[in-house]
Amino acid sequence: MSVPKCSFSLKIEAMKKRQQLWSFPLSPFASSPSLFSFLSPYYSSSPAASAAIPDAFDSSSTSSETDAGHLLPLSSILLKDLLLKSPRGLLVLDLLDSGSLRPTADLYSLLFKRCGDSKRIEEGRLAHSHLLRSRFHSDIFLHNSIVNMYCKCGSLDEARKAFDDMPLRDMVTWTALITGYAQNNRPNEALALLPEMLRLRMAPNGFTFASLFKACGAASVDKHGEEIHALSVKSGCTSDVYVGSAILDMYARRGRMKDACLVFDRLQSKNEVSWNALIAGYARREEGEMTMRKFSEMQRSCFKATHFTYSSIFSACAGLGALEQGKWVHAHMIKSGQKLTAFVGNTLLDMYAKSGSIQDAKKIFDRLSKRDVVSWNSMLTGYAQHGLVKEAIHWFEEMRRLGVQPNQITFLCILTACSHGGMVREGQYYFNLMVRCSVEPEIEHYVTIVDLLGRAGLLARARTFIDEMPIPSTAAVWGALLGACRMHKNAELGKFAAEKLFELDPHDAGPHVLLYNLYACTGRWTDAAEVRKMMKVGGVKKEPACSWVVIENSTHMFVANDDSHPRMKEINDMWEKIDAKIKEVGYVPDTNYVLLHVDEHEREAKLQYHSEKLALAFALLNKPPGAPILIMKNIRMCGDCHSAIKHVSKVMEREITVRDTNRFHHFSRGSCSCNDYW
Repeated sequence: MSVPKCSFSLKIEAMKKRQQLWSFPLSPFASSPSLFSFLSPYYSSSPAASAAIPDAFDSSSTSSETDAGHLLPLSSILLKDLLLKSPRGLLVLDLLDSGSLRPTADLYSLLFKRCGDSKRIEEGRLAHSHLLRSRFHSDIFLHNSIVNMYCKCGSLDEARKAFDDMPLRDMVTWTALITGYAQNNRPNEALALLPEMLRLRMAPNGFTFASLFKACGAASVDKHGEEIHALSVKSGCTSDVYVGSAILDMYARRGRMKDACLVFDRLQSKNEVSWNALIAGYARREEGEMTMRKFSEMQRSCFKATHFTYSSIFSACAGLGALEQGKWVHAHMIKSGQKLTAFVGNTLLDMYAKSGSIQDAKKIFDRLSKRDVVSWNSMLTGYAQHGLVKEAIHWFEEMRRLGVQPNQITFLCILTACSHGGMVREGQYYFNLMVRCSVEPEIEHYVTIVDLLGRAGLLARARTFIDEMPIPSTAAVWGALLGACRMHKNAELGKFAAEKLFELDPHDAGPHVLLYNLYACTGRWTDAAEVRKMMKVGGVKKEPACSWVVIENSTHMFVANDDSHPRMKEINDMWEKIDAKIKEVGYVPDTNYVLLHVDEHEREAKLQYHSEKLALAFALLNKPPGAPILIMKNIRMCGDCHSAIKHVSKVMEREITVRDTNRFHHFSRGSCSCNDYW
């Protein structure tokens, strides 16, 4: 709770602000006698302010007047002076009103540009209002600047109103608003303007098309891209490398990499933007090998990697858990002389955290010269995923102590950490803290609280929490409850949650599989068979469980019960040897995780072919003795594999890390970092 300041403190602060007004370096604008005569009434009442007035305003100054009638020329004004405030609003506008400064279109244009570039919307509104009272009120060029200024400030509704109020519009007007919508993540509104343009026989230019393609890449539905692409070809704009790169980026963002590659190959000339768009497309799809291949091709083509290039590659490595590749690219970036900016530093930090090396992530954080909320959130996410709950809480409190304002992602991270650590009281405290920090909880935060209560076995409280939510429940909410019911074998509540899920999305395989697993692990095989039948009739297909490891820059993927790998015999033989060793030290296969109505012997045989066990056996065959192993999995790790790998870490004297969809499991000397709570 902040302490109210006394009136004396407020007066001191006001005096400081007055003094700061005159603390800028002197310019021709600041040394004008006409400016002094205009401003002196505002500051004569304040001794502190009078003392702060520069010597250039001394009445005995012999400076010659800058213009007849004491008018200041536009050339005497520095850009930084344009947004100086005055008691009435903006200093420049006061000078215009007093007749001390000649109004010109160039001055207004500079003013709007400065407001937009520095996102000073209040000053922009003052300038807009002033323009409407001036003789330039109908200048289309200046009104285009106003639309652009509001767009840059992120005030799209004001930009649209300024657009609608214009009696005449040209191509620049339409392009400014389309670009504003596209850059402020309102793609559908950007695309809706194109038919209006065409009806008015307004032909889009290269800048318009570039923004339209950006909007197509972010739009909720992929249905306009090809049409606009065809229109751009017809208009002859695609020969421009920037338009071509925008088309390429659009297809890449939609996941249509074949089309993106086709556009890339047809570009008459390529630049860093086109290469980055292609690399980013593969990175978003977590196609690590293709990402690295295109990066190598970019280097061979004599194009220098930029921060965007490195950021995309680090993101790809993070998705794959390719720690060694990420380290190599990090070294490449250092050798190339690239500075560690916040933008690329945040993705590098995220790569280390998601690839299992939270220590390296912390080193990168400490080296960042400028840290923003994204930097703090990346570390907080890392601590949460690694199950380091105490560290996550300390990090959150340190963040607040240093005055970094937590946002919705920050709270999602700390709530996730509490959920993974079983810290119910702390989780509820941070959830309630959101409102006090002026952060409105979204559906993801409610889902995490349901998960927190459910993991702790508080299923009735989780159900009550859902019923009392102030916003409608979603599939994710009921999915969290169903997952908790599966964990704690509550079939009745699980069935209720599943029915809610089927109403919301009858074709989602996840709820069907969870309900089937719940029935199977509680011995309700007839009900389980009914769920399977429902899936078959509805055409619902289960996503196969798969795990992968990166060996010598190559990703090797394994699917449960799949024997297609060329070295499968070696892998099976290796696991049989491991299985025998871990049974000697106490491992007992948990056949409850075989969800088939078969005898015990066949159940145990099925456990041998779980994907993480196959990946582990392959890694042991190919990694040198003592080398750490990182395995990635696309679904939650099962209890039997968790128990088996704990024993493997002890018998084989290896540090083994498994990253599933929930968190990291660090196995060492027969124990796991999650303390068997996940």
